[in-house]
Amino acid sequence: MEVVDATQINTFAHVAQQADVSPSEEPIFVLTGSQLQEIIARAITEAIQPLQDEVLQLKVTVAHQGEEIAALKTTETQDYKANSQDIREIFAAIDEIDQRQRIKPQPLQKDRGEILRALLAVNGGKMLAKKARQQMHMPKNKFSELLAVCAFVTLKPYHLDNRQKVIILKSELVPGN
Repeated sequence: MEVVDATQINTFAHVAQQADVSPSEEPIFVLTGSQLQEIIARAITEAIQPLQDEVLQLKVTVAHQGEEIAALKTTETQDYKANSQDIREIFAAIDEIDQRQRIKPQPLQKDRGEILRALLAVNGGKMLAKKARQQMHMPKNKFSELLAVCAFVTLKPYHLDNRQKVIILKSELVPGN
């Protein structure tokens, strides 16, 4: 039995060697494990190299844009500081002019101031501000400006109604005192 088995095995091997094998299934190369790893590593490196180059270029672009943004912020900050300083100087000049105009009575205010003094003198040195303004035919804002420049009057709340104001001629100017 051993002979039969060996014969059958030898026959089988011989038939397998004679069988038709397609060219795609024939072994072409024999590689070691390290050679295969090297080939795979090289293929991966070649495949990802364009992506790595693109990522590097994008990083350079982002860094350049960051520098441009920083430069623009610096320029903008300097411009803002310069403009805000100019604006502060303009407002200071406007405030100074406004202060001069408030302190120094205008010619029309001098005349109206004299009219107000005469009106208060006729009414005994005291008068409701609203009534004086109406008799002088002046708008509220102009009348307030006139009272601010007239150094000969004081303004006090009316004792019966604190919403109303009383104009009082200063004591040294009241006739008969």
